Amino acid sequence: MSTPCPDMTDLAFGLRGDFVPTGYARTLLQGLVEALPWLAGEPLAGVLPLRGTQHDRGIWLPRRTKLVLRLPTGRIAQARALSGRQLSVGDALLSVDESEVRPHVGHPTLHAHLVATALDEAAFMGSVRDALAGMGIEAQCICGKHRTLPDGEHGISGFSLVVHHLKPEQSLRLQGVGLGEGRPLGCGIFVPFKAIPNLE
Repeated sequence: MSTPCPDMTDLAFGLRGDFVPTGYARTLLQGLVEALPWLAGEPLAGVLPLRGTQHDRGIWLPRRTKLVLRLPTGRIAQARALSGRQLSVGDALLSVDESEVRPHVGHPTLHAHLVATALDEAAFMGSVRDALAGMGIEAQCICGKHRTLPDGEHGISGFSLVVHHLKPEQSLRLQGVGLGEGRPLGCGIFVPFKAIPNLE
């Protein structure tokens, strides 16, 4: 039996702030859980990586940067309480503005910035195929660069991953469930990807 498709939605907040530390993910999560304590108890909830540019001061956040939470749809109304709050992220202070709902779309090609794993590439791809099969997903995968997410002394290692030729229901399931550990830190979260030609 395949994994049920969870009812998940993205909630994108406007964000004001110039920089966050390079290893911001855990301190950002701590600020979010302080503001939304129930977030720690949602196993499928995730925080998408902030889109910024590496700088000698950390990661520079363009004005269009959004703070995006992936949440059970039933939590959206509660999560809107984050608007108007300030989050301390290391030495940085971020102001959270109004939010917009971004429903998931069954896009045939999805990308995850980092799927956490301690395995080498060959073993990782085997584990990905097994996990997808367990979700009832038949698709093709492209393993990308090895990455390390700064997190204390050790960091979280893994690979970027593209999954393509997904059917709409399979795409929604993968966006809802994700792969691997570390969703609150931005790992294993899939978003639509359109940059590779000739896949569809």
